[in-house]
Amino acid sequence: MASLETWIGLRYLRAKKRNGFMSFITVVSIVGIALGVATLIVVLSVMNGFQKEIRNQLLSVAPHAEMGFYENSLDKHWQDLQKLVKGNPQVLGSAPYVADQALLANAGEVRGVQIRGIDPAQEGNVANYGEGMPKNGFAALKPGEFGILLGKDLANGLGANIGDKITVITPDGNVTPAGMVPRLKQFTLVGVIKTKIYEVDNTLALTHIADAQKLYRLGNNVSGLRLKLADPQNAPFIIQKFIPASLQNEIWIRDWTFQNRSYFDAVQMEKRIMFIILLLIIAVAAFNLVSSLVMAVTEKQADIAILRTLGLSPAGVMRIFMIQGAIAGFLGTFFGVLFGVSLGLSVGRIVAFFEHLTGKHLVPSQIYFVSYLPTDVKFSDVCMIAVISLLLAFVATLYPSWRAAKMQPAEALRYE
Repeated sequence: MASLETWIGLRYLRAKKRNGFMSFITVVSIVGIALGVATLIVVLSVMNGFQKEIRNQLLSVAPHAEMGFYENSLDKHWQDLQKLVKGNPQVLGSAPYVADQALLANAGEVRGVQIRGIDPAQEGNVANYGEGMPKNGFAALKPGEFGILLGKDLANGLGANIGDKITVITPDGNVTPAGMVPRLKQFTLVGVIKTKIYEVDNTLALTHIADAQKLYRLGNNVSGLRLKLADPQNAPFIIQKFIPASLQNEIWIRDWTFQNRSYFDAVQMEKRIMFIILLLIIAVAAFNLVSSLVMAVTEKQADIAILRTLGLSPAGVMRIFMIQGAIAGFLGTFFGVLFGVSLGLSVGRIVAFFEHLTGKHLVPSQIYFVSYLPTDVKFSDVCMIAVISLLLAFVATLYPSWRAAKMQPAEALRYE
């Protein structure tokens, strides 16, 4: 009997002269579900792409983790921290650093930055600026020469070229009879780094660790140790095991999500909100099936009465219209997934084509961190969207199907 119910349900989906308007509503519902599913897949793919691309780029130039002593003293050295993580399979490299705030001034332009002092021999263990590094790389920084490497946009903002003298103003000043006077030191610009990440290129300022220690009067102390991890995605869970319980009150440690948490939390929240909003589009299209099936039940009263008279049970009648609605929901979901995945995989190339055609840059790096439209179609997202769409379509069939099952044959044939 199930095959008969399926056959009847499929037959009712066909357009006929008498029920052309009803079939039109069904087609609109299918198209609406398909558009809703496709839109949701494309939007989530683009948001996943941005999140993944920015995270990967940040992890290539930013430390995966940092650790240091709460209080520096003569008997506490960064080498002790390095010994603590040495041999740990989760740590691929480490390097000491000094970091503090400063103002950079050149040609009347002033920028506030965080200057980072690095050890050129070890910095490559934790940071990789790729092709954006100048020829000499970190080796251009030599102790005592007070050289400085700047990000491309920061150097452009200061109007500085290689070889120019950059004035560095530190927050801790000198006490004089005239009061507190800011400490000034001239650094020579020895190279420009181009990472193509706007936030990094606009704030990056590197100098030799020995020069930074002199600048900030730290002696032999450092700010801490930077780490490169084998699995940076799980850094929050991994780093807690690096410090023995006996040293928990002496050593601090934080991962890369500490500085970027607000950004990734905001992206995650936006994904949830967009998912809910776009899911409503699918819900509206799915519940259009209700009106379509109600009209079908009304038109097919005589057919239902005859089927009941021939022995079809109320549950069988209910299954006919549930199958009709479920097939419409399946078709909408299938074409939506097909179109959404195809568009999600190619939307970056489509945007790039329109940028080339119009000559306008649609994805400015100053706002979006990257200069192109990245996408990442996740199988889990596609499956979740498809399942929810099918469930909504199924729920939409329940009331019209129940109404058809409750119909009495005698009542339905009264006016025939």
